[in-house]
Amino acid sequence: MQHTPWHILGAGSLGTLWACRLARQGLPVTLILRDTARLASYQAAGGLTLVEQGIGRHYAVPAENFASQTPIKRLLLACKAYDAEQVVKRLAPRLAEGAELILLQNGLGSQEAVAAAVPHARCIFASSTEGAFRSDDWQVTFAGHGFNWLGDPAKPAAPYWLNELADSGIPHQWTADILTRLWRKLALNCAINPLTVLHDCRNGELQQHPAQVATLCAELAELLEYCGQPQAAVDLHEEVLRVIQATAANFSSMHQDVARRQRTEISYLLGYACATAQRHRRSLPHLQQLHGQLVQHLQALGLPST
Repeated sequence: MQHTPWHILGAGSLGTLWACRLARQGLPVTLILRDTARLASYQAAGGLTLVEQGIGRHYAVPAENFASQTPIKRLLLACKAYDAEQVVKRLAPRLAEGAELILLQNGLGSQEAVAAAVPHARCIFASSTEGAFRSDDWQVTFAGHGFNWLGDPAKPAAPYWLNELADSGIPHQWTADILTRLWRKLALNCAINPLTVLHDCRNGELQQHPAQVATLCAELAELLEYCGQPQAAVDLHEEVLRVIQATAANFSSMHQDVARRQRTEISYLLGYACATAQRHRRSLPHLQQLHGQLVQHLQALGLPST
């Protein structure tokens, strides 16, 4: 049986994790790297390494850069939210008619921008709770078993290739309620990530700020209710507390970005939540205050605040 090739853009933790598992199953996978320097670095490394339970395995996944002319029929977009739209515009001439894009971005906002940029492609939204981190360049350590939800708000029928994910050991479920999943994850991230940056702490240390967490959860639940996502609001505070406890020793992704002096995804998380509140003419003072404090903090560090 002829398999449609997978192209993967974004050799970070999740992109590498998916690439290695698909390649391990013998499926055709190609990485797209941003420039010739990154491609040369990758070729020198000879491929990707996936570390599971302390054991590293090497996968010689082929790679190319943006100059390649190979048509793209299926693209896993695993880059940061703020890069997604521009990257897809660069790749648009290579996208075959009816190409499928799986969007693995944090937060909300980038998915709609990508879909608008490539109307001839099908955009499948994804929400992942899988844990992985880059332990070295071109190497990722699988840190924890999670799950991947996929869905298409414009076309609810599941694609035929989901069995490839099952065969590759990628836990997943197709859902008609992908937007509920994405809103829920956005709310969890908004309740945890900004506070870990401002308090400069691990997730577990937020247990020392219970009133602040509770107030944010109440406002986020209110936001979810009036923007048509009541299911995403159910027991939000309880789940935030569970996540804080379960990931107590971890630094949030936003905290890691700031620690590495990298751009955060503030505009697609807290910024998106506050913009939605303003659009609905709702006052969420604590959420808006938190956004202002985070913007000031990032600016003081010389980091982008959008």
